[in-house]
Amino acid sequence: MPLILICGHPCSGKSRRANELRDYFIENTDRKVYIVGDEGLGVDRNSVYADSQNEKNLRSALRSEVERKLNKDDILILDSLNYIKGYRYELFCLIKHAQTPHCLVYCLTSADLSSDWNKERKVDCQYSQEILDALILRFEAPDSRNRWDSPLFTIQNEDTLPFEAISDAIFKRKAPLPNQSTQCAVLDSQRTSVPGDHILIPGATEKIELTRSRNMAELRKLRRQFISYTKIHPTEDIGQIANMFVQYLNKSMH
Repeated sequence: MPLILICGHPCSGKSRRANELRDYFIENTDRKVYIVGDEGLGVDRNSVYADSQNEKNLRSALRSEVERKLNKDDILILDSLNYIKGYRYELFCLIKHAQTPHCLVYCLTSADLSSDWNKERKVDCQYSQEILDALILRFEAPDSRNRWDSPLFTIQNEDTLPFEAISDAIFKRKAPLPNQSTQCAVLDSQRTSVPGDHILIPGATEKIELTRSRNMAELRKLRRQFISYTKIHPTEDIGQIANMFVQYLNKSMH
């Protein structure tokens, strides 16, 4: 299903915008609409975001839920902070693999406004000021020049959502092309290589050491294992993902 990624500071109106989008698409389309977010997982914000491992586990759980629901038919809205550039890139890789469009809705607020809105919440739903300030400080704002942050809709508090433009972004755009297949690169190289040769694959600076020929089924299995590995050991340095895959292959193919 097309993915709408909601992004913004804590207490920036993300859930309100997610609900507005859900209501719009339910009223104007015959598609099912799903919202995935922190609240659906029943997390305690302060305990999760005070511990880096707990926060990684939350992001992994959200990503797994997105991956499970992602298809080409209905609409999926991810309502979370989504404040890390590398994490947004990982989600972009998911939509490329699923061959479905996406867009990003950025709820832009000042730190002061987010703090004021936080204080208006029920006490048990508030962020501590320390956690709120830390999350705002770490926030990596989306940039439409990055393909994983585009199309980007930046929305301020007083703005009305551009429903038709968002609808066009997820229904009238072609899905992004998948990356050149690593499996195909390895298979093609094996035809002209012998054990001991090194293979360079697209997007990586490191090379795969060829120990023996591998068939497509084996390579697909290794790819699935690597995806599972990255869920447990996520990286914020998106430029190193291809090299991490090469390193994983070299360890696994011996």
